[in-house]
Amino acid sequence: MKTILITGSTDGVGKLSALKLANDGHQIIVHGRNSEKLENTISEIKAQASNDKVSGFVSDLSDFDSIKKMIAELSNELASIDVLINNAGVFKSSIKQNQDTLDMRFAVNYFAPYLLTNGLLSVLKNSASPRIINLSSAAQSSVSMEALRGNETISSQEAYAQSKLALTMWSFYFAKAFPEITTIAVNPGSLLNTKMVQEAYGKFWSSADKGADIVCELAVSEKHIENSGKYFDNDKGIFSNAHNDAYNQEKINQLLLETNKILNF
Repeated sequence: MKTILITGSTDGVGKLSALKLANDGHQIIVHGRNSEKLENTISEIKAQASNDKVSGFVSDLSDFDSIKKMIAELSNELASIDVLINNAGVFKSSIKQNQDTLDMRFAVNYFAPYLLTNGLLSVLKNSASPRIINLSSAAQSSVSMEALRGNETISSQEAYAQSKLALTMWSFYFAKAFPEITTIAVNPGSLLNTKMVQEAYGKFWSSADKGADIVCELAVSEKHIENSGKYFDNDKGIFSNAHNDAYNQEKINQLLLETNKILNF
């Protein structure tokens, strides 16, 4: 039995993954922005999976102070976390920037997992076999440092693609920096039937279960311990190559330098 934290798990792939893993008897920590929705999700998963080991935390991942508060609460309540699934993501948003004037896509899809993972590092390291699954995308585009800083206005699609490449580049860096933690980036599948995809495109290609199945497998299957620092493309059903920039050490170094400046790390 593993202790598994899944961000953005009151909807879509995150919620389905939480339910599947709860069905297998794991201890699940659900996360959402809305406390009522979170409580409903916890009750639903407990009932459907006949598993009482389901709890949750509220945090707005676009608000870095809110993330820090959740890190403190999690660190206080949990001796260890075996698996962190950075699933939460945003594509279309009526609010274009967060409190720090950063694009919402960069804030939620990249900066939030960066902050959360680094903040929970000691709790993850308390696990005998820690693992991090970062939800990337088939949409990956070279990161503009001006867009990262919130100084350049780009389209929703472009901001989303850049934020997902930033997450993938950091995943590869993190896997090398912390070899004791299995870190895998995954494209769960293009145009899955989720609220985010419906809002963005109004259509879908595959069920959200396709994404949840691979996320759960990467999160707990023993065979993936050796796959740290890799990218799984679920459109192809195999480990594959991410965007070229994800293998460019100079660009990764530049990204991390800017990230740490922005976050005052």
